[in-house]
Amino acid sequence: MTVDRYVELLKKGKYDASELPEFSSRDIPALLAYSNDTQLIKDFPRNIISSLWLPDCSLGMYLLWTIESIRARAIDSEYLIGTFPSQNPIVQKRDNLSLLLENSEIRELIARSYNDWWESNKNKDFDRFKETDPLKNTEYRWH
Repeated sequence: MTVDRYVELLKKGKYDASELPEFSSRDIPALLAYSNDTQLIKDFPRNIISSLWLPDCSLGMYLLWTIESIRARAIDSEYLIGTFPSQNPIVQKRDNLSLLLENSEIRELIARSYNDWWESNKNKDFDRFKETDPLKNTEYRWH
């Protein structure tokens, strides 16, 4: 699976796998290229352990969650369930754990955090920065 094919299938509502693709750190730049895409997608893999049903998600936020999947698998995150890095492709506040449904301001902040994380580390071996949480300087974490 290539990133472009993944994006094409998500946009058309035809990605029918039950998990996220097992991309690697080499795919992060291609995924980041779509981080500000606001197209809403409705048919996408969802973590079956979550009781929250999201009817849709912006493509950009979903691809940022896909990047988090790469990082979570690389560090064997305790939150990893299959290829899902968390329960849902939305963020919540760290201090009070209130759920925040996506809006443009939050999506832009999350996208900027991931882009900054990548740009400041891309010339390093992924193993040297995979444990650095791209959201560490924000008040958010993945739900």
